[in-house]
Amino acid sequence: MEWTGARYADGPTAQDSVWIDAPPQRVWQLASDITLMPGTSDELRSVQWLDGATGPELGARFAGHNKHPSFGEWQTTSYVVECEPGRVFAWAVEDPEVPSALWKFTLSGEGERGGTVLTQWVRLGPGRSGLSYAIDRMPEKEQKIVFVRMKEFETGMARTLAVLKGLAEGADPEAAPEAAPEAAPEEGGR
Repeated sequence: MEWTGARYADGPTAQDSVWIDAPPQRVWQLASDITLMPGTSDELRSVQWLDGATGPELGARFAGHNKHPSFGEWQTTSYVVECEPGRVFAWAVEDPEVPSALWKFTLSGEGERGGTVLTQWVRLGPGRSGLSYAIDRMPEKEQKIVFVRMKEFETGMARTLAVLKGLAEGADPEAAPEAAPEAAPEEGGR
């Protein structure tokens, strides 16, 4: 990620993509399985569906428990805001109308080449998050704080996509890298 000078109110975004040698339905099963995500992230510690939900569907809620060396530990509630099997899975963190972050997986089949392109995308804000409190304490460093957080997200997305690619292409799920404590963050919306 290159320096953009973005501020939190700009709604900065980051994304990464990977080609996966598996059909979109297989990739969808993995990308929309929130229970896999802690194993792909250094920040997200655990996730569980709420309100009796057992899988992805529009309006379903899930709780995420996170830990970061600079932010400490916290929990978020996310709302599934887009859910099209084989195509898109998106969730808003905290408030679906004014989220602290919006996360999205999009999938596209690759025609002659076969396989699937999986893209993970995130936008900060417009709702307040833990990052907002860091900016409140050091407003003169807002652009740097946002830049560092977006770099962390980018690093985390690359790891998540690599793990999902390995699983979709038949890697042993037990061989998925474990989340390392106190390392660069990924999911969670802070």
